[in-house]
Amino acid sequence: MDLATQTCIPCREGAPTLTQAELEALLPQLPGWTVVEQHHLERSLHFPDFQSALDWVTAAGAICEAQGHHAEFTLGWGHAEAVIYTHKVDGLTQADAVLAAKFNTIGSGAAGGAGCEHAARAAGIG
Repeated sequence: MDLATQTCIPCREGAPTLTQAELEALLPQLPGWTVVEQHHLERSLHFPDFQSALDWVTAAGAICEAQGHHAEFTLGWGHAEAVIYTHKVDGLTQADAVLAAKFNTIGSGAAGGAGCEHAARAAGIG
């Protein structure tokens, strides 16, 4: 099933994290994302200006709120970074892969500006 169409399902404290094999099976659906130390997903995006980067973070934040699963963001002129992992288990779960896939539907970089505006409007924030 396509990760982007799934819903983030909260896990319980102590739940198992994804295995290396499970992560490798999910990665083809997560272009642009890097698995760091089998602990978190990370993605850096580049934009033509600050407003485009802010629009992307705003749209991604709306997805986080809708899913009840929150990422960490860094924002600056022309760039944004997202880090995703499940704090309750201090590692990666299926919900993290789902959230990353949903972020990929926003768009990215210079071509992602229109996608960011569309996602922000769809989330009721634009």
